[in-house]
Amino acid sequence: MNSSATVRFMLDDRIIELNDCDPTRSVLQYLREDLHRCGTKEGCAEGDCGACTVVIGEVVENELQLRSINACLLLLPMLHGKLLITVESLQGGKPELHPVQRAMVECHGSQCGFCTPGFVMSLFVLYKNQSKPDRNQINDNLSGNLCRCTGYRPIIEAAKLMYQLPAGQGPAWLYRNPQVRAEQVLIDQLQQIKPKQSLAIEYDGKRFFAPTTSEELAQLKHQFPEATLMAGNTDVGLWINKQLRQLPVIIYLGLLKDLYDIDDRGSNIRIGAMVSLSDAFALLSDYFPAFCDLIRQFASLPIRNAGTLGGNVANGSPIGDSMPALLALDARVQLHGADGRRELPLEDFYLGYQQQDLAAGEWVEALVIPKSAKDIQLAGYKVSKRFDQDISAVCASFALQLDNKLHIKRIRIAYGGMAAIPRRSKQAEQVMLGKPWNEQTLALACQAIADDFTPLSDLRASSAYRIRVAQNLLRRFYLQTTVEMQGQPLKLLDLMEVSA
Repeated sequence: MNSSATVRFMLDDRIIELNDCDPTRSVLQYLREDLHRCGTKEGCAEGDCGACTVVIGEVVENELQLRSINACLLLLPMLHGKLLITVESLQGGKPELHPVQRAMVECHGSQCGFCTPGFVMSLFVLYKNQSKPDRNQINDNLSGNLCRCTGYRPIIEAAKLMYQLPAGQGPAWLYRNPQVRAEQVLIDQLQQIKPKQSLAIEYDGKRFFAPTTSEELAQLKHQFPEATLMAGNTDVGLWINKQLRQLPVIIYLGLLKDLYDIDDRGSNIRIGAMVSLSDAFALLSDYFPAFCDLIRQFASLPIRNAGTLGGNVANGSPIGDSMPALLALDARVQLHGADGRRELPLEDFYLGYQQQDLAAGEWVEALVIPKSAKDIQLAGYKVSKRFDQDISAVCASFALQLDNKLHIKRIRIAYGGMAAIPRRSKQAEQVMLGKPWNEQTLALACQAIADDFTPLSDLRASSAYRIRVAQNLLRRFYLQTTVEMQGQPLKLLDLMEVSA
């Protein structure tokens, strides 16, 4: 395997080279301890608080793409070939404040100030990527940043004011609508350090590999069968930061270009395993708008920018919010290994808690999702204590197809949080097939749900609560589809009665 041990990335407008660095060292540690860029703060070290938010730039179709990321979950080798922007970058070598920073000052958006740099970086991405964001877009962009001083109103006001303030004298690419040449210089520099060979780093008993081809990955999987596969590091990063686990061998999938492929030209949508949750959800929202609200509640924007749909599926958490929707959509998972490729229904991929149908040397290559027929009705719901950044007590997704007599021709009912794996309620589906879509059939299905699941009780919810919520979410779906078929809006009072 032709490989290098040097990590190359850009910090602002200069190229940095790190030789034989600690592969499990986070970008947060590197910034604070090595570069003394202490504006980036450590709050939770698990991607929840947003105090460590930085911005990562990549060249996508010859354009500069900027996204917010949690530095605490970003390992140094993951910077390879990318651009890193921190809160210190916004000064641009000048004493003046960037429009984002000035807006925060003028709107009194900071009190203790600990969270402020993270907010500034999230606002900077919004400032660069969108011209007139509405309140929901502002909220979504700030969903990964927590503040316990200001109450958020001044920060939201700053998000509106920053567009009205003039650009400063720093590098043109820091401001809105720069001359094409300003960003093209960065793009040209990033093209110069574009990874052309694999990474292979050995440091203090740790080994980190980033192959560039499937053949190299298969070889590494055979050589190191116990290696940890890493995609966005939103899960493995917690093993390192919180559990203090030693990971002797890590195989990072970020340089495998084939895993970033998206193909929606035929009757199916194929999403490569390294496609970010942000990009995957944007595509799925276009085809399945009924899941938009569920997607909005999936983690925070920096986590969605870092995490991947393939990694979420491969992890197989019983409370992972993407799996119920994918199960309802009859998704399939494509696996790749030394012996070739195979494909199986997603529901057959999960064997038990943290157990998947993966042969030795195999990895998740892609997800395949059928495009739904026009007469299929879909819905996805998440119940949690908080709207943003919370783990589900119960997550549900439904797919319904009726015949011309309003009898149930096809029904898929999938839940997270109800079992050791994301799972369909097959008993409920069975009692509903062929029956009219009415209250009597609904009652039979609700009883079947209670027979189908024995959820655990934990800090998030009791077993009885989870059963009741799962039944009520099916009732909500019934109400929603019924009034939609009648051409009437669903009233808030109806939903309140369902959840009572």
